[in-house]
Amino acid sequence: MLTSDHPRYKWVALSNTTLGTLLATINSSIVLISLPAIFKGIDINPLEPGNVSYLLWMLIGYMLVTAVLVVTLGRLGDMYGRVRIYNAGFAIFTVTSVVLSLDPFDGGGGALWLIGWRVVQAIGGAMLMANSAAIITDAFPARQRGMALGVNIVSALAGSFIGLVAGGVLAEWDWRSVFWVNIPLGVVGTVWAYRSLHDTGVRRKAKIDWWGNATFAVGLTAVLAAITYGIQPYGGHTMGWTSPWVLTGLIGGAIVLVVFGLIETRVAEPMFPLGLFRNLSFLSGNLANLLASIARGGLQFMLIIWLQGIWLPQHGYDYESTPLWAGIYLVPLTIGFLAAGPLAGTLSDRFGPRPFATGGLLVMAVSFGGLLLLPSNFNYVVFALLIFVNGLGGGLFAAPNTSLVMSSVPADMRGAASGMRATFQNAGQVLSIGVFFSLMVAGLASSLPGTLSSGLTAQGVPADTAAQVAATPPVGTLFAAFLGYNPIGELLGQQTLNSLPPANASRLTGLDFFPQLISGPFHDGLVIVFWLAIAMSVVGALASLLRGKPAPAPASFIAHEAEVQAEYAEAQPLNPATAIAEPLVTEPRRDR
Repeated sequence: MLTSDHPRYKWVALSNTTLGTLLATINSSIVLISLPAIFKGIDINPLEPGNVSYLLWMLIGYMLVTAVLVVTLGRLGDMYGRVRIYNAGFAIFTVTSVVLSLDPFDGGGGALWLIGWRVVQAIGGAMLMANSAAIITDAFPARQRGMALGVNIVSALAGSFIGLVAGGVLAEWDWRSVFWVNIPLGVVGTVWAYRSLHDTGVRRKAKIDWWGNATFAVGLTAVLAAITYGIQPYGGHTMGWTSPWVLTGLIGGAIVLVVFGLIETRVAEPMFPLGLFRNLSFLSGNLANLLASIARGGLQFMLIIWLQGIWLPQHGYDYESTPLWAGIYLVPLTIGFLAAGPLAGTLSDRFGPRPFATGGLLVMAVSFGGLLLLPSNFNYVVFALLIFVNGLGGGLFAAPNTSLVMSSVPADMRGAASGMRATFQNAGQVLSIGVFFSLMVAGLASSLPGTLSSGLTAQGVPADTAAQVAATPPVGTLFAAFLGYNPIGELLGQQTLNSLPPANASRLTGLDFFPQLISGPFHDGLVIVFWLAIAMSVVGALASLLRGKPAPAPASFIAHEAEVQAEYAEAQPLNPATAIAEPLVTEPRRDR
């Protein structure tokens, strides 16, 4: 077992925290792509009106809990030890993977079992995500920190796309294997973490801010849950923004968050240190992180629907196999992340993080513009190139932005800062569902009903049945495509299909009818979505350019940095050309 001052300890810390964050992020998307198999396995149809809530909570529950808890758990890491909280998170994550795979119920009971234990698992995932960046920042000298954070952050982002492929493959075999895959890696990671990791950071003694924790959790949960429920139909409307429950969640949650802000300005030891936002680098970095997260999350959902609902069926793929192939065809996006992330982190150590953070978001904006110009039935080579470029942009942005945020705070506040950064990132993922689905539904609502009605009646479907199907909220059609169902077959039902001539029924449920029917209205909505993503990327790039004063480093931190850099210097071969005395590299040098 290596001690914390061993030259190789930093690589152990990087390896373990990268495994932890990778597992945590893979777990969010691996369930997303496996939802059809999971709900089929517990014998429940997620597209029935009464079961939509099960679907939504399986989709957003994990992300919502991590968004709410990462700040609190990062703060606890500052107080009681980042490694202690991180290790406990690994253990919770592993145990809940076992429990999830043992779901003993069917129907609604089975869905509630999975949703409830996914919430507990999210607590473990939040412990991992809240403290991993802080552990790395503690272990690495300033000159290597961007590279280390690059490896960690890009693996976390890539994990969300790796999960799509892994979930598609595993769900074809057995839906429980989606949870089995976490168990051996979780056991190895937990034992490894408890045996190898040490707290090397500055620990901050403080009292737990109970009122701050409670109001933050209630307010953020209410707002994010209301935004998610706003995409569901209500009272004859295509969306639920007029629902009393949604309005109560939005307005009430916002009021509670205002109360939270007031509490945090008055307590001696706030869990969310608002004073950090006085640092322009911290503020602008988190703003850019939030906008990039919303744009990236929206891209993921829109591309999955585009592939599964339109492009793959048009190219001969059965609806049942589209979740797997959508994940495979999105691999260039992951490759872009993996190619650019560590490189950007390493280069940002030398040239400063701002050019890469800003440039990465501008590259993302250019790729969104290219996707905007693609027809619904696109050439895959062009599509793959554009999403690869988008991945490159995301990789260029992620590590330098994280390094910028983490290096702008005092060493004894890194756990809280890491949690706050993760909150913005995870909240952006949840917000993207509400924002982009709402925009897509708004784009579909004007043209899809008429297109559906005329297309169905042309194939002999009775006018009243066609009108009833056309009146189905567009979000139902989107979810059907998202889950790999044949939307027309689900909407019409077997009884109506049996009453039609076999040729017409075959045409309606074939692979060409629905994609051709929806491609025009879907592209109208896609234009709105991608324009907003472009705007978010550009605003985020501008925010990344803002400069602030670096945080002062306390004496204990400077001593720690001096020790780490001395070890680094001793391990390097002497080069006479560069053997000039160099001043200690502390946080002020990082903020370029």
